[in-house]
Amino acid sequence: MKKLFPRRFFVTGTDTDVGKTVISAILMAGLKGAYWKPVQSGLEDTTDTEWIRRATGLPETHFFPETYRLLRALSPHASAAAEGVLIDLAAFSVPRTEGYLIVEGAGGIMAPLNEKEYMGDLMQLLNLPVILVARSTLGTINHTLLSLAALRARGLDVFGVVMNGPENGPNRDAIVHYGKTEVLAEVPPLPSMDASALKEAFERYFCVKG
Repeated sequence: MKKLFPRRFFVTGTDTDVGKTVISAILMAGLKGAYWKPVQSGLEDTTDTEWIRRATGLPETHFFPETYRLLRALSPHASAAAEGVLIDLAAFSVPRTEGYLIVEGAGGIMAPLNEKEYMGDLMQLLNLPVILVARSTLGTINHTLLSLAALRARGLDVFGVVMNGPENGPNRDAIVHYGKTEVLAEVPPLPSMDASALKEAFERYFCVKG
């Protein structure tokens, strides 16, 4: 029997460019929830919020504005410093919404926000269940186990892991066994990123339901 998604959760990753935004888009398409990216680093092309809105076709009412919008595609602390901005944890609070809320982090758990605080500190402040996005390919076991350890050391509730990339049974089994966690989905590269493809991916690959 499929287990239920928490009503609010935080999507983080083992690294940058691991697929957090694609997985968040799939979750948005399937759950028809609300999306919030607290810190956006990089405005040169398009923001993650804008990309997910276009890809899912959901109306603007499903998207909350970023608390910090930083120009350069760098670690949040570096991008903020380049603009003379100090990221302050006191500026963040979880938006209120009736349905699901999907919060996406920037970078990984130990991505610095300022001179002394990290993305993990923001995650502790928000105190939401966490979905960890990991690559499926070589090297993912070490990165995923380290990330799980970092989350648990902060007392955060790990809802499960999503593996992004070609199916890899041995890596999946190792993450489940050594990480003492559940792999919620194994999502292969998608042929397209439109609303119907994202919704189909949710229905096909996720072992949890709304």
